[in-house]
Amino acid sequence: MEICDRYDVIIAGAGAAGLNAALFLPRNKRILLVCKEGPKSADSYLAQGGICVLRWDGDHDAYFEDTMRAGHYENDPLTVEYMLRGSRETIADLMCAGVRFSRDKEGELLYTREGGHSVLRILYHDDRTGREIASRLYAQVRRLSNVHICPYTSLIDILTDGEECEGAVLRDEKTGEVKATAADYVILATGGVGGLFRFSTNYRGLTGDGVAICLKHGVQVKDVDYVQIHPTTLYTKKRGRRFLVSESVRGEGAVLLNGAGKRFTDELKPRDVVSAAIYAEMEKEGSDHVFLDLRTIPPEKVREHFPSIVRRCAQEGYDVFSVPVPVVPAQHYFMGGVKSDVDGRTGMPRLYAVGETCCNGVHGKNRLASNSLLESLIFAKRAALRIANTYQPLGENAQKRAMQGFDERDYRDERALAEEYGNLVKEEMKRSKAAREKQAEAGGNGQKEAGMQPGPAGQRAAEERNPAAE
Repeated sequence: MEICDRYDVIIAGAGAAGLNAALFLPRNKRILLVCKEGPKSADSYLAQGGICVLRWDGDHDAYFEDTMRAGHYENDPLTVEYMLRGSRETIADLMCAGVRFSRDKEGELLYTREGGHSVLRILYHDDRTGREIASRLYAQVRRLSNVHICPYTSLIDILTDGEECEGAVLRDEKTGEVKATAADYVILATGGVGGLFRFSTNYRGLTGDGVAICLKHGVQVKDVDYVQIHPTTLYTKKRGRRFLVSESVRGEGAVLLNGAGKRFTDELKPRDVVSAAIYAEMEKEGSDHVFLDLRTIPPEKVREHFPSIVRRCAQEGYDVFSVPVPVVPAQHYFMGGVKSDVDGRTGMPRLYAVGETCCNGVHGKNRLASNSLLESLIFAKRAALRIANTYQPLGENAQKRAMQGFDERDYRDERALAEEYGNLVKEEMKRSKAAREKQAEAGGNGQKEAGMQPGPAGQRAAEERNPAAE
């Protein structure tokens, strides 16, 4: 499809966040939705475990505490509160879009549990929750006549006068053609950074482009050194994306074993704690993986709840009903990103960031399992509604400036640009990590300075934690 010279809103990314933003923008606005690869190559389609929900008001304090504790109390409490309070409405939105969550024989919703959760509060669709949600949202967006979807089209830069965002520079990944187009607003929903890591559960095309573009233009980023490692991906010597074995498996009773067949950790601790325990056990044994035993779960539940995992393990030669499967930690999620508020606004007017691309403080240092889809949907909707309620079109002069500053020659060398952007993100990761370590050596306490102290229950939990284990 040909891309026009001007749109009202451009959304970069067709995962859960980008799709949900498109659904809640005004129907009278002309919207361009681009994605780097095919529309089903967003990480949202890979999410197995599920999506959290505040089931009843009595779970509020426990859910809040679980999220804060998993994030080492570096979360923004206000953002966490918005997420919890918006969860039921989000689930209702999904059901209206046709999303099918697993139910019992009486038709009641089923809930599961993952590491870091104190109760069952995760809705799921077998072990393909992300695919169910993203595909239903995509079907809804395709029905919108005001939204033009362009797959295999990358956002490679934004147009700006240095003060505000005025459009986007896009590349057709099939032809290599580069085009600039003006827009009143641009929403970054470009996903995470897994493509920059050797071993990752992410699609390889997710290389932190939105973060790199913001670094290039001096838009503030936050916590880019906070990268989550998932404890259990299927061990293989093959190259490519790692297959994630959902945390729900451990939530239903699967256990981690060392080479001697002995349990060595509490499988339901937060992800960073479990990953650290696995790395320690691997170092102790001199091995390159540990084992996950699903035989502790009733076979009928494994078949019903985890069909994709059973099939993939079988393809790799492992019968989960007979033997433990080898697993190893791998990069999984990006807690840092473009700094944004609860409405997705970044430090540059007219530029928004949502989903894994942004850092609104909801996850802190470590994401609680199954909060990612929820967070992406809630804050993408808030961003769309914020744009709708405060809409101001670009003036004619701004549109002209946006196009005049564009020079196609700056983007001809695709490989050089990708390397430049990758280095920008990796160098910022190193810088952020070094600054954090320097602060720690000086005795600083970023959590205290940011005013993010846990409440009474959180304080007790913090005191009970074993620092050596984390």
